Amino acid sequence: MATRRTVRIALNGVTGRMGYRQHLVRSILALREQGGVDLGDGTVIWPEPVLVGRREHVLRDLAARHGLGDDAVATDLDAVLADDSIDIYFDAQITLAREEAIAKAIAAGKHIYTEKPTATGLDGALRLARLARDAGVKNGVVQDKLFLPGLLKLKRLVDGGFFGRILSVRGEFGYWVFEGDWQPAQRPSWNYRAQDGGGIVVDMFPHWEYVLHELFGRVETVQAVTRTHIPQRWDERGKPYEATADDAAYGIFELAGGIVAQINSSWSVRVNRDELVEFQVDGTEGSAVAGLRNCRVQHRSATPKPVWNPDLPATEEFRDQWAEVPDNGEFDNGFKAQWELFLRHVVADEPWSWDLLAGARGVQLAELGLASAAEGRRLPVSELSL
Repeated sequence: MATRRTVRIALNGVTGRMGYRQHLVRSILALREQGGVDLGDGTVIWPEPVLVGRREHVLRDLAARHGLGDDAVATDLDAVLADDSIDIYFDAQITLAREEAIAKAIAAGKHIYTEKPTATGLDGALRLARLARDAGVKNGVVQDKLFLPGLLKLKRLVDGGFFGRILSVRGEFGYWVFEGDWQPAQRPSWNYRAQDGGGIVVDMFPHWEYVLHELFGRVETVQAVTRTHIPQRWDERGKPYEATADDAAYGIFELAGGIVAQINSSWSVRVNRDELVEFQVDGTEGSAVAGLRNCRVQHRSATPKPVWNPDLPATEEFRDQWAEVPDNGEFDNGFKAQWELFLRHVVADEPWSWDLLAGARGVQLAELGLASAAEGRRLPVSELSL
C-alpha cells in the first residue's frame, strides 16, 4: 500500500484566468484526479490546495464547485504564510503584487513556485533569487511552453541533430484581442496599462527567453520595436480607457553560436497560420515549423527547387511539401507536467533547472527589449549570476 505524502500549496491568484484554468483545474486538481504523483518508491505526493485571495465569496464558490473543504480558503496571506502546514507558496497574481508576496513567502520558509514575470524589474527578480538561495528554499518559475507537444517535438529534432547547423528561428505569436466596446476583450484590461504592469513585452519576452535559451542557445543581444496599435480600449465595466502599454513587439535576438531569431508578438493581429504561435527553424540539413501541438519538417533531401516568376501563378502547394512529425507518445497538459516535476523536486529532490534565476533572465530580456525600443538600438544581454 502506497504511503501518501500530503503537500499543502497556497495558491494565490486562482480567481484569474490562468491561475484558475491552468494551475488549479488542469494542474493541481487534475493531479488529484489521477491519484496524486507516484514517486515509484511506494510514496504518492498528494497536493492539497489552499485558495488565497481577497474576494472570499469567489474563493468559497470555487472551493465548493471543486469539492474542497472550508479550510481550503484564506484571505489573510500573512496568516497563511505563518501556517507551518503550508509547504509551497504559488503566485499567479498581477505582476505588481508578486515580488512582495514572494519575498514574504521566502522569509516564512516556504518553497516557491510562481508565474512570470517574477518581478517588475531585473533588480527585484535577482533579489528574489538571492533571497531564495540564502533561505535554502526550493524555487521554480512556470515555463510552460517548453512542455507543449509542438515544442517537445521540436526539441526532439534539435537533440537528434536533424537541422545540422541551425541558421535562424522565426516566430509568430498573437491574435486579435477585442477592444471591449462591441465584443468583450479576451484579456484583462490591466494588460494594456503600463502603470499596472501591462504590455506584451513584459508578458511575452520572458517566454521567448526560455524557449530560445533551452532549445537553441543563450540570447546575447536584443533589438526591438514596440507599438501601441490600439490606443483606446474598454474595461470590464464597459468604460473606455487609454491603452498605455505596448500591444505589439517586433524583436530580433542574436543567440550564442550565431543563430538569429526573429519573433513578432501581437495582440493586434488576425491569425493566418495553423496555430496561435508558430516557430520556423531553418538549418543546413533541414527545416521545421512547430506550433502548440503540431510540428512539420522538410529535410534537405526532400527540399523542392522553387523558381521565382511573378508572371505566372504558383504551380506548387508549398504546405503539402512538409511531413508531419508523429506524436510517438502521449503529451500531458504543459502546466500540469511542470507542476508534477516541481512537486517531485520538492519532495524527492529530483533535478530541476527552472528556478528564480531562470525567471530573472526573462525579466532581464523584457527590460532590455523595452530599453531597445525606447533607444532605437541593439543592446547586449549580459549573462546573469547570483
